[in-house]
Amino acid sequence: MILYLFDLFGTAVFAISGVLVAGRLRMDPFGVVVLACATAIGGGTVRDMAMGAKPAFWITDTTYIWVILATCVATMLLIRHPRRLPWYVLPCADAIGLAVFVGIGVDKALSCGASPLVAVIMGVITACGGGIIRDVLAREVPMVLRTEVYATACIAGGIVHTLAVQVSPGSVTASIVGMVTTLLIRLAAIRWHLSLPPFALDRS
Repeated sequence: MILYLFDLFGTAVFAISGVLVAGRLRMDPFGVVVLACATAIGGGTVRDMAMGAKPAFWITDTTYIWVILATCVATMLLIRHPRRLPWYVLPCADAIGLAVFVGIGVDKALSCGASPLVAVIMGVITACGGGIIRDVLAREVPMVLRTEVYATACIAGGIVHTLAVQVSPGSVTASIVGMVTTLLIRLAAIRWHLSLPPFALDRS
């Protein structure tokens, strides 16, 4: 139940990031909802499609849709000036959602009999897929493809998660350890502006 509530929290946070991007691009309310949905449940939907899980999770549990819709309305009404918020609020909340989504993705893949490698990939897709779809719709280079330590944190957390499962099969501890790893790496990246070295070709 606690993990489910964190999942809904992550859904709301990711939806907020979609709303903020839509607001920056001056989209209408329908565009806001589309971008929020793409961000919040896009990764999980791609995961379920890749794993052959039918129907997608939000079809069997419409609470996710209601959370997104409520978040859209609240964000449009309350957050008219996002720059007035402390700079760390949304990134830190996003980090929590990211960690939870990675854990859920890895758990779901392992429960379907996937290998540890595939489970890590599914965790990354669950956490980062929605943001990629959002950025593509907004005609921006997805953040996970830039130098910021984002997907890297998901990969590290997913690896720790799968290794912990090998040590203690069926234990909730494995999920917690994996999520904490993702969270700590992402928070460290936010705090100290950690990034990967860019790959740049010399144009001369």
